[in-house]
Amino acid sequence: MSDEQVFLRSKVIIEPLVDRFVAQPHTLAPIEAAMNLAFLHVPLLESYLQSPQVHVAASNNPELRGGYFINIAEERADEVRDLLSAIKQDRADMLRFAEAIAAGQELLRANATGFDLTPLYPKLPPELGGLVELAYDTNNQAQMRFMEPVIYKSPVYTEARQSVQLSFETGIERPFILSTPRLKSPDVLELDIPFRHAGLEELFKTRVRPTTLGHLREALELDDAQAAQLSTMLSARPSLAEDRHIEGGGRIRYFGHACLVLQTPEAAIVTDPFISADSTAGDRYTLDDLPDFIDLVLITHGHQDHIVLETLLQLRGRVGAIVVPRSSRGNLADPSIALMLKHQGFPVIEVDDFDEVEFPGGKITATPFLGEHCDLDIRGKSTYWAELAGKKIYIGADSSGIDPSLYRYVKGHLGTADYAFLGMECDGAPLTWLYQALLTIPVTKKMSNSRKLSGSNAEQAAAIMTELGAKEAYIYAMGEEDWLGHVMATTYTEDTYQIKQIDEFLAWCADRNIKAGHLFKQQEWRW
Repeated sequence: MSDEQVFLRSKVIIEPLVDRFVAQPHTLAPIEAAMNLAFLHVPLLESYLQSPQVHVAASNNPELRGGYFINIAEERADEVRDLLSAIKQDRADMLRFAEAIAAGQELLRANATGFDLTPLYPKLPPELGGLVELAYDTNNQAQMRFMEPVIYKSPVYTEARQSVQLSFETGIERPFILSTPRLKSPDVLELDIPFRHAGLEELFKTRVRPTTLGHLREALELDDAQAAQLSTMLSARPSLAEDRHIEGGGRIRYFGHACLVLQTPEAAIVTDPFISADSTAGDRYTLDDLPDFIDLVLITHGHQDHIVLETLLQLRGRVGAIVVPRSSRGNLADPSIALMLKHQGFPVIEVDDFDEVEFPGGKITATPFLGEHCDLDIRGKSTYWAELAGKKIYIGADSSGIDPSLYRYVKGHLGTADYAFLGMECDGAPLTWLYQALLTIPVTKKMSNSRKLSGSNAEQAAAIMTELGAKEAYIYAMGEEDWLGHVMATTYTEDTYQIKQIDEFLAWCADRNIKAGHLFKQQEWRW
């Protein structure tokens, strides 16, 4: 098989890992990664080791789905203990940096009273030296601004954390990525290489063009055992869908969650790619349905269900550029998506509101994004307006209609959309669910619950549509598809508040003769 032409099989799952936890924005961008390692993952591992059986029981309790529990059998506790020990030893620089951030914030709270901040620099922990600037806003509130590009060159960021697991889809839902580390297993191929490694690009190109096992072995630097394991994941025939390209007009395909594929014969655009190999469901689009080349990937914001490294890595080498929103530069809660992806080997275009990016036969315009980030000062978020094949498509992601007059400006600048795609996760997780590790002052449960990761409710979605005047409206599925559980960990019934809000919005649309729908699994529009 070493010289035989082969393709990567459809059902191969990739999990990119950092210190055995699945990589996602808050564990990959170095400042947030240090905070999450020190104040979330280390305490989580310690908690598991105190009571493994409690964690396993909680992980299997449907009412606690999405909670921070480690779903690893008690007989493997020694492996978890070894992982914790290795993190404390090998990531000491990161752990000290996280502690230094907390100490620096406390220093500012106690001493920054509106007067000159220069005397505080010598009092900062040495781990912050050269990596932060102290500054006031115009209300005399002091903050640390992080030199994020410099931090990528410091010991705080290390590719030694990174590895990749390859395995086959089993039909069993994977453990929740925010809580359960991935241990080694005989049926999993371990690749101790960084995400930007050229061999990964060569491997995943074999979904669309053949190569040989010998070439992959060399590109990935595999030993005999690894090469033998990889050979089981290869096939002599491709599994690509025959209709993955179009010959005329335009097409939109819904791939699940917030992922759309917009196509003409000349170009293809993909939004928030989240395309998992999980699930045996046949009524869905998969990686096999993607066009061979993607001109632009649009990322709306930096949450783990919108920047999905396991999908993005499989597209590297097939993408012209990834379009990302510009962050606020140096804000603890707002890492640069552009920096993060560039360091993983991706070509990136960074945009601000109303910036335009052209592609063959059309263009993308970045548009404003409100809410959904627990009222934190996070600016790395964008909705998009796509123009192709004579249609205008508004890609609203999880943006909230809390101030609908904003969308009046969008319409005034860009016109009337033919299609609007909106997110209505209107009762999202509380502040501490995702951002606890970044908070250096404790917040009450009541305060946390008042600030949620929420998109639009029925009233807000209706207000967006009123201002946009879009001709059709479609609501994303909210983690309802059965292949997304390891990332979303959501459970809905017909009586769930979010579902009722979607039904209310669809009724509002029907009363006004606006074509609308609640998306699920797969859907296609052609013109």
